[in-house]
Amino acid sequence: MPLYPDTEENRVLSANVHPQDWINPEPSGRYNLVVVGGGTAGLVCAAGAAGLGAKVALIERHLLGGDCLNVGCVPSKGMIRASRAVFDARSSGGFGVRGLDGVYCDFAAAMERMRRLRAGISGHDSARRFRDELGVDVFLGEGKFTGAESIEVGDRRLRFARAAVCTGARAAAPPIPGLAEAGYLTNETVFSLTTLPPRLAVIGAGPIGCELAQAFARFGSRVTLIERGTQILGREDRDAAAILREAFLREGINLELGVKINGVESRGAEKLLHLERDGFAFDLPAESILVGIGRAPNLEGLGLEAAGVVFDKTGVKVSDTLQTSNRRVYAAGDICSTHKFTHMADAQARMLIANALFKGRQKNSALTVPWCTYTDPEVAHVGMYPADAEAQGIQVATLTVPLAELDRAVLDGEAEGFARVHLKKGTDRILGATIVARHAGEMINELSLAISSGLGISAIGRTIHPYPTQGEAIKKLADAYNRSRLTPRVKTLLAAWLRWQRG
Repeated sequence: MPLYPDTEENRVLSANVHPQDWINPEPSGRYNLVVVGGGTAGLVCAAGAAGLGAKVALIERHLLGGDCLNVGCVPSKGMIRASRAVFDARSSGGFGVRGLDGVYCDFAAAMERMRRLRAGISGHDSARRFRDELGVDVFLGEGKFTGAESIEVGDRRLRFARAAVCTGARAAAPPIPGLAEAGYLTNETVFSLTTLPPRLAVIGAGPIGCELAQAFARFGSRVTLIERGTQILGREDRDAAAILREAFLREGINLELGVKINGVESRGAEKLLHLERDGFAFDLPAESILVGIGRAPNLEGLGLEAAGVVFDKTGVKVSDTLQTSNRRVYAAGDICSTHKFTHMADAQARMLIANALFKGRQKNSALTVPWCTYTDPEVAHVGMYPADAEAQGIQVATLTVPLAELDRAVLDGEAEGFARVHLKKGTDRILGATIVARHAGEMINELSLAISSGLGISAIGRTIHPYPTQGEAIKKLADAYNRSRLTPRVKTLLAAWLRWQRG
C-alpha cells in the first residue's frame, strides 16, 4: 500500500502497518474478540485483550495505526514542533541571540524529519509486532459482518463471542460549490506535501484548522483562516480564544471571521474563494486550500445491518457501556464517540475490554475527558464550562491566575495566558478548568486527576509544587480559593484570636 511521497521513510511505514507480502492466517475456532479497525481504539482493544489471555483477531483494511499514526496526531505534532523551532529561532533576539538574519525554513527537510520519526514510531503498531509479540491474528483486508456472530475478510470467515467496531472517522469536506473540482487538502493529504504553498486558505478555525494555520504561517506561507463563526475555537473559553487570536494576528495570519463561502473556482494555478460577510461579497486567492472541518464515520462496507447493529450518519449507536444493539458487538473510538480524541479512543477501548469480556459495567459518561489544541500558546480544557454547570442548576465560582504572575513564565518569555478553574460555589469541588500556556497540555493533567479522583482544589493547595515552574499556576489557583474563604467575619475572628495571643 504505497504512500506519497515514495520515500524510504514511507516505505518503512508501509512495511510496518500494511506489509505487501502479508498472508492472512487461517481462522482457528471461535475468537473471544474480533476487532474491526486498527486505529487507536482497535489496537488498544486487541493488545489489551490478548494480554489478558483472550483469543483475538484484528482486521484492518488500510493502515494499522489509523489516523493518529498516519495522518493525525503523530505527523501534525512533528510538523508543529518543526514550525515552533523556526519561530523560536526568529524570536530569539530578545534573549540576546544575534546573527539571525539568515534564518529560514527548509520545508522539505522539516517534512522529511516528520516522515522519518513517524516511520520509527510505526513499529509499535506494526502487523508483525501484533502477530509475533502479542499473539493476535492480524487480517489485512475488508471486514464485513455476515451475521450476529460472524464476519468475513476476503475468503476467511471468523466467528466470535464478542466483536468491537473501531473503524474511526475520516475527513469530510463541507458542500461548497466548486471545492471538489478545485481540489483541496485535508489532514489525510496535507502531510504528503513536499513543497510549501505560497498562499494557503484554511477553512475552519477549530483545533485542526488553528494548529495547521499557525504551523504553515511559521513555515512561511501566507495563511488566511476562514471561519463562519465570529470567534476562532468557538467552543472554547472566550478569553482563551482571544489570546490565541492576538497571537495569530501578530504572526501575520489573516483572519476572515463571520464569513460564508459561496463557492470556489480554479484559475490556472490559482484557486479563488468567493466569500461573503454581512452581504458584502469579496474574493480570496490562494494556491492551496486546507479543509479543517467535518468528520464522517467509517461505516461503509461493514455489513452492520447483517449483524443487527444500529447506526446513523453520526456513527454506531452505543449504550453508556459501549454496547451496540447487538449484545455481542461493542464499539469504541471515533465511530461512536462525541469526543473524537486519541486519548478518548484509548480510554474507551480499555472500558470495552472490561465490559465485553468480563461483564463489567463501566460507563462512558463517568469518564473525565481533557483535551488540548496544540497551538502556541496551547489551549487545554477539562470538565465543565460554566454554561454546562448552570444548565444543570449548579452555581459556579471562577478563579483565574494570569501567567504573568508566575516567575517561570516571565523568565521563559511565555507570560501570555492564564490558568482558570470553575468551582461549585461555596465548595472546593472542581467542575472544570481551562489553561492557556505554551505547555497547557502538560499542565491540565493535574486538574484532570483531581476531578476524576474527587479531589478538591484544597488538596492541590496542600501539595508542594517545585519553584520555579509554570505548573505553579495550579497551586496559585488553590491559594486564590483559600483567600476567598477569608470573609470579613473570618478575618475578624482571626484578628481577635491573634490579639488574645499577644496578651
